[in-house]
Amino acid sequence: MERTLMSALAAWRDSSMRKPLLLQGVRQCGKTWLLKELGRTSFRYTAYVNFDENPEYAEFFEVKDVDRIVQNLSMALSTPIRPGETLLILDEIQGCPSALNALKYFRENAPELHIAAAGSLLGIAVAGSGFPVGQVDFLHLPPMSFTEFLRANGDENLAAYCEQVSIEPVPEAFLNPLEERLSAYFMTGGLPEPVNRWVAERDVSLVETALSGIVRAYELDFAKHAKSTDFPKISLIWNSLPSQLSRENKKFLYQTVKPGARAREYEDALQWLVGAELVTKIYRSERPGWPLSAYDDLSAFKIYVCDVGVLRRMSRLDPGADPGKGFTEFRGALAENYVLQALLPQLDAVPRYWSQSNPPYEVDFLVQRHNDVLPVEVKSGTSVRSRSLTVYAEKFPGQTLLRVRFSQQNLRLDDDVLNIPLPLADQADRLIGQALER
Repeated sequence: MERTLMSALAAWRDSSMRKPLLLQGVRQCGKTWLLKELGRTSFRYTAYVNFDENPEYAEFFEVKDVDRIVQNLSMALSTPIRPGETLLILDEIQGCPSALNALKYFRENAPELHIAAAGSLLGIAVAGSGFPVGQVDFLHLPPMSFTEFLRANGDENLAAYCEQVSIEPVPEAFLNPLEERLSAYFMTGGLPEPVNRWVAERDVSLVETALSGIVRAYELDFAKHAKSTDFPKISLIWNSLPSQLSRENKKFLYQTVKPGARAREYEDALQWLVGAELVTKIYRSERPGWPLSAYDDLSAFKIYVCDVGVLRRMSRLDPGADPGKGFTEFRGALAENYVLQALLPQLDAVPRYWSQSNPPYEVDFLVQRHNDVLPVEVKSGTSVRSRSLTVYAEKFPGQTLLRVRFSQQNLRLDDDVLNIPLPLADQADRLIGQALER
């Protein structure tokens, strides 16, 4: 399946300033496949090491002699490791701290080699000691976007249309099939295995089996990689997420995790989930200042799941439920999770949200784009009546250049409100740029 990040990997491959690469991303998002595909298409040889499957290879990295490490790996893998001809892949590198630390020696003593490392818990490993700061390049692989899903599904024409659309009403001939495909994407999510099963067999039960296995693998990671004291707390937070997101006010409440729970008891467990990229934490912003992080209210935040398909499966929501028609209480949560999932790769900064309590109003996201802070509202249906965007603009008139709304209504710009159909969320940054120019 075609992944957009392959172009960034090609640029890394060809760069004269190249360092060893760390490819980050949540477990099961396709990191291993993508690196092997780079090796298959761009190199004569691929030398692949998986520290989960072959922990004995960790011994090779206990020395600081790069030539000796390469020689041992080459003999163990029966693969030549040569500059310009071989891609050396170190997978699940978080399981071998000495290999992670050795990347700096490769950078210093063998910069001509192509070395790419990946791991499902690199966010946690990077926070540990011994990390080679400044000695590696980073790339991040998110779950498959809706546009990537379209290509995998054989809808190249729809994907191409999305990538060139400008601010004008989308013809029904495109909008209707896009909405149908979006329903399928809400079912599968963006992780390659369930997407592949849907594309290959069109069998919902196979999709459910794949997602159940992925959720179970995530939960096994809690027990395997987290501190024993944090494991039960991580599980409680993880299992509470559908309940957290089903409320109209989606502010994270520790009491929903466990009656009487307090922040100081659970904040380390929550941070573990953030570090593993299983969840994204969105802080409440007190005002649309720049940079956004300067106005964070650290006591108030929302939590979203890494993938909309995983969230749907965790919620035990029937895969046949149409996000626009088949249910009400949870469709807004899925739509918000999907939009955030689409926005994150397009932005330099994680979005925030804005709210006030008296009277109660809330804007789902604040996004920082260049030096502008823009309010974003998500509606899962065609009804877009809401006072929150209006109140926000009245409260911060000089700082609100454009208001953005995602919904099932058609693409249009009404004065300072840009309505983006949900299937075009991947194109938000480009469409927002067009709207600001106008």
